[in-house]
Amino acid sequence: MSQTQIAPLTPVLTDLWDVEQGWKLAAYEERGGYRALDKALGMKPDDIIAAVKDSGLRGRGGAGFPTGMKWSFIPQDIPKPKYLVVNADESEPGTCKDTPLMMGNPHVLVEGVIISSFAIRANKAFIYVRGEILHVIRRVQAAVAEAYAAGHLGTNIHGSGYDLDVVVHAGAGAYICGEETALLEGLEGRRGQPRLRPPFPAVAGLYACPTVINNVESIASVPSIVEHGADWFASMGTEKSKGFGIFSLSGHVKNPGQFEAPLGITLRELIDLAGGMREGHELKFWTPGGSSTPILTAEHLDVPLDFEGVGEAGSMLGTRALQLFDETTCVVRAVLRWTEFYKHESCGKCTPCREGTWWLVQTLAALERGQGSEADLDLLLDQCDNILGRSFCALGDGATSPISSSIQYFRDEYLAHLTHGGCPFDPAASTAWAGRLATAGA
Repeated sequence: MSQTQIAPLTPVLTDLWDVEQGWKLAAYEERGGYRALDKALGMKPDDIIAAVKDSGLRGRGGAGFPTGMKWSFIPQDIPKPKYLVVNADESEPGTCKDTPLMMGNPHVLVEGVIISSFAIRANKAFIYVRGEILHVIRRVQAAVAEAYAAGHLGTNIHGSGYDLDVVVHAGAGAYICGEETALLEGLEGRRGQPRLRPPFPAVAGLYACPTVINNVESIASVPSIVEHGADWFASMGTEKSKGFGIFSLSGHVKNPGQFEAPLGITLRELIDLAGGMREGHELKFWTPGGSSTPILTAEHLDVPLDFEGVGEAGSMLGTRALQLFDETTCVVRAVLRWTEFYKHESCGKCTPCREGTWWLVQTLAALERGQGSEADLDLLLDQCDNILGRSFCALGDGATSPISSSIQYFRDEYLAHLTHGGCPFDPAASTAWAGRLATAGA
């Protein structure tokens, strides 16, 4: 496939989701599962890292950092244990790709963990799963137990002389633990708060040892790269954003769900695959990578959903959590709800985030009630400016994204709240707007 040709769907990670009991070892092995492990164990660890580099795989957790490069940062001359940590603490509002992946095909993650650990020369790996998703924890634990029983984990794996133990760790439900160093704090039994860097986890991570931290989807992509080759993976996607990914569509579409497709596909194509927007309504605004990314509008329907395309449009690809909202949705209320989440989930370590998110909520809540003046919009932007780039981790930055972008695209709607003395999308607040909504079929 050429890099300019976009296939509608590429079921690789999602291939077993519609198979009866596809989460079990027998179903996974029937589709060729753990063949890549045999191939990897016959390779040199550095050759696996080189293959992942050549494939162009970039982190699927949001930042998009090249996975193979991250692995190569692990210093092999330090006489300390090396660790692999899988970040399965999926908790961004709207993000829902890792949870169904672990439910529908946990063994692709387990196989990816074994190959990745072998590549970085780690003999211990941890899968850190969000504590609230107990059903996922049980399923991954069952998959790990099956892998041990089949000889895919433990000592002398497949007669190679390589040993690996995998621990499935349940988090305590803190959104901040999605930040990799806060996750390490949680793994070590402390309160989840981000660490000062440097030193970086590659040098001093878990238990002050060299550590690689990757997203679930990043690690789950490794077996297919090893089995089919770097060129196969790189043939999909775009020039700088290679491969495939799971796009999560939620909100006002007819058939919300997960769509595994090459990077570079557009939202217009994904909406068509989801059956279109709900009857009688049109797209108003959407998030390309979860609620911590700047919102986009219907003008951006044909933006390539890759790291560069979305970046040029003024947002971030993030976790490909595509939340779609039609014209019946109040932008101010949606942004307020997201901001309340970030205020609640702030760990409190740094002043800009701890105090700033509180003030953002106060200002937004007043505007949503129709109180204040147009000057409060500038106050909001000033508050965002005092948080962006000044908080200890990216949580504070993410909290400002929907606010500043919504004012950029929907300033008139903020002003309408002041004009109508409340939310104009509430029929009780304005008969004129109630008539407009009735006409739109709300």
